[in-house]
Amino acid sequence: MKKIRVYLRAFEPEDYLLLHKWRNDDDIAHYFSGTIRFTSTLNEKKWLEEKIFDKNNVNCAICIKETNEFIGCIFLNNIDYINRSAHCPTFIGAKEHWNKGYATEARILMLKHAFYDKGLERIWANVHEDNIGSLKMHEKCGYKREGLLRRASYVNGEFKNMFILSVLKEDFEEILNDYEF
Repeated sequence: MKKIRVYLRAFEPEDYLLLHKWRNDDDIAHYFSGTIRFTSTLNEKKWLEEKIFDKNNVNCAICIKETNEFIGCIFLNNIDYINRSAHCPTFIGAKEHWNKGYATEARILMLKHAFYDKGLERIWANVHEDNIGSLKMHEKCGYKREGLLRRASYVNGEFKNMFILSVLKEDFEEILNDYEF
């Protein structure tokens, strides 16, 4: 039984400072958005305020239970209530916490919310073909590869392929039993 070491919380106004730092980090930008985006602290603050007041999507900070440290973000967006599907981007911005399983645990929490609180049936993701860590994390959460988007993403001067993945509620139920909340 795997114990969940993180929790999700609503964003707070002061979170923009860490978000600004992360967004301007080449390593994080490479994996999350594909390219670095120059942004001011004011722009980051405005973006965060929009997320805080957004009633159509779920926007959360990922925090470590033991320390309450804000280490990343997770979202449930593009929610389609007719087809009961959504997109769930996740990133760990605190690089010292990469490869520790925190993104997997945060996604387990968000998937539980999506399937059981929101009543969704399918959560999808697009992941760069060379982002092995993200592909492994998705597979640990029950995602299956559905297809390949050829040359779908432009990153640092080159086009990259992206996998389309999804997890259905029934796939997730098999994974959920492995976790202790």
